[in-house]
Amino acid sequence: MVSGVSYPDIARSHCVFNDNVYKFLENRNGDLTEIKESLKNPASDDEVVADLFVLNQMLDDGTEVKDVWRIYPELSKYNQTKNPNIQTLLAGVYRKTKIPDAFGPLVVMLIQNAINPPKDATFNPDEEIGGAILDYLA
Repeated sequence: MVSGVSYPDIARSHCVFNDNVYKFLENRNGDLTEIKESLKNPASDDEVVADLFVLNQMLDDGTEVKDVWRIYPELSKYNQTKNPNIQTLLAGVYRKTKIPDAFGPLVVMLIQNAINPPKDATFNPDEEIGGAILDYLA
């Protein structure tokens, strides 16, 4: 799905994706098959970030995503990631879906980041992780 991602920097707090990602978003219909398959065996972290971005956008836009909890096994594969971009987007998905099994991994992610803060982050992924935890508790 993706061949290049421009990651956040000092001047921009969000990722910018190639045209294929935005075209996929325009033609989405709530089917998670392609995202699920891509998350199983991604070519790179860029692909994971793009998949999570698309899923987040679908949830934000109110696209009816049936049985989103069914892709938790593919999502949970990234619960231990140190990549701040993946952490942020994954926490966003968990925040919007409130998949029960994701609460513990969010807490672990936050604690791990407190012990070993991400070194290459231009922003703090703990803001989204903490927000997701608070939404679970609300």
